[in-house]
Amino acid sequence: MKNMLLLLVLILITVSHAQTPSQVLHELFREDWEFQLKENPLWATRIGDHRFDDRLPSVTPEDYARRAEHNRQMLQRLSEINYQALPEPDKINYDIFKWQKESALEEYRFKTYLMPITQRSGFHVSFPQLPDITPFKTVSDYKNYISRLRQFKRYVEQHIALMREGIRQGMVPPAIILKDIDKIVAAHVVDKPEYSALYKPFKQFPDYFQQAEKDSLQKEGRRVIKTVVIPAFRQLGNFLREEYIPAGRPSIAARDLPDGKAFYEFRVRYFTTLPISPEEVHAIGLREVKRIRAEMETLIRQTGFEGDFHAFIRFLRTSPQFYVDSPEALLKEVAYVLKRMDGELPRLFKQLPRMPYGIKPVPDFIAPRTTTAYYQRPAGDGTRAGIYFVNTYDLKSRPLYEIEALSFHEAVPGHHLQLALQQELTNLPPFRRFGGFTVFVEGWALYAERLGLEVGFYQDPYSNFGRLTYEMWRACRLVVDTGMHYLGWSRQQAIDFMAENTALTLLNITNEVDRYISWPGQALAYKMGELEIRRLRQEAETRLGASFDLREFHQVVLEEGAIPLQVLRQRVEKWIRTKQN
Repeated sequence: MKNMLLLLVLILITVSHAQTPSQVLHELFREDWEFQLKENPLWATRIGDHRFDDRLPSVTPEDYARRAEHNRQMLQRLSEINYQALPEPDKINYDIFKWQKESALEEYRFKTYLMPITQRSGFHVSFPQLPDITPFKTVSDYKNYISRLRQFKRYVEQHIALMREGIRQGMVPPAIILKDIDKIVAAHVVDKPEYSALYKPFKQFPDYFQQAEKDSLQKEGRRVIKTVVIPAFRQLGNFLREEYIPAGRPSIAARDLPDGKAFYEFRVRYFTTLPISPEEVHAIGLREVKRIRAEMETLIRQTGFEGDFHAFIRFLRTSPQFYVDSPEALLKEVAYVLKRMDGELPRLFKQLPRMPYGIKPVPDFIAPRTTTAYYQRPAGDGTRAGIYFVNTYDLKSRPLYEIEALSFHEAVPGHHLQLALQQELTNLPPFRRFGGFTVFVEGWALYAERLGLEVGFYQDPYSNFGRLTYEMWRACRLVVDTGMHYLGWSRQQAIDFMAENTALTLLNITNEVDRYISWPGQALAYKMGELEIRRLRQEAETRLGASFDLREFHQVVLEEGAIPLQVLRQRVEKWIRTKQN
């Protein structure tokens, strides 16, 4: 009898300590998240986890192979969890985690890590901006920063080794993308350490530092920048000029890479989260271009302009009334538009982010070669606001009629509102709070441009034309991205198509086309995501009639963060049925 009782007690203890499928799933998430932060300490710093602030990543081929093996193990362990026993929110978590790991393995198969830089992105662009994401509150913060500076030579040499292997295997960017890329690096080969962008933290210390601490940190910072950082940038610049730029491939098409046709088909599925082909996306783009062009023609007639579409575009590109003469004037125009929109947000949303955003000019060293604007999300620990970067280079390429649409996309109600809200969703596992899907993030931001119509913006017909030309710009992306990477279009053919159909300046068009060449498939996400959100809203309005609530619809779209489009469809459909019942 005693043995029976003891056995029963042991069974009860075992059962009470057994993990549920949901607990096992979240343990897997925690283990993977810790792995990701250690593997990419710069990402950890950016999102507000400062345990690894003294480290730079390691980027050897062996590192990428090890990370791929980790992803395989995660998928194996995931498959052992009883999916049907999970609650509905965890089924979404499971599906998204599985999709991300499978996509990462497929990306690894195509060896894109052998092409780590382009004319607008890569470690050579992000590393000089390290002071902007690093905390400098304690002496330890400064020592961590100096530790990273010391590792920069190793970091550069690992990237050079990757690129040399890429040359050997035929995995190199198009020559047009590499043109003048060495000039971006040359900006950091300075005569004195004090001229380096990375010296910025040593120019001003917290008041509570001792003078001896300031002197010591400043001396060491100066020494490391002079003996490690500047020579490493020089080494990188020499490699780019002597080896990498000459190796650039003549073709611009992703399909011309090794196994390139399958690679681009994968990228289309990856960036749209849909089982769709490049040809289907191309056809959607042509239909959208035709529709938007008709709206633009109608608006031109409403302005009273005497002339055809191309004459109107020339007028927009050359008339002084649409341009300012100083960077400060451009930034003030942007700030005024956004402050007005801030006051209208409660009409559109039930919940707003707590984190604010700021406006800054794009750094000078990349401004000539990058796009009109971009957004940097807040730090996950609440120590850094979101930043809307505005390109103030070549003011004749920054027309005022674009400001409303551009600002609503990059700040509010676009990127900042969506991403800051997502980071505040503490019920989500970290890989979803700080990750996401381009098709949702960019689709939402493009959808947000149109929301300005509903709260009193675009009253000026030229500004409304700017909104349409921005929508046209994203529709053209569906055509030219698939055209160049899959259907045999030339770079000039893509430039001409965009010049024919948008009011973008030629500098912006050229920079944009080169961006699409360097980042196959990414440009498809904007319009494909926006079309789906608009379709879901139209369906909800039709089926719910008078009971449709726009603020509630936006809550449903945003309250799970960035998700694949098929998951979004399921959520909106469930909400519609619930409202109907």
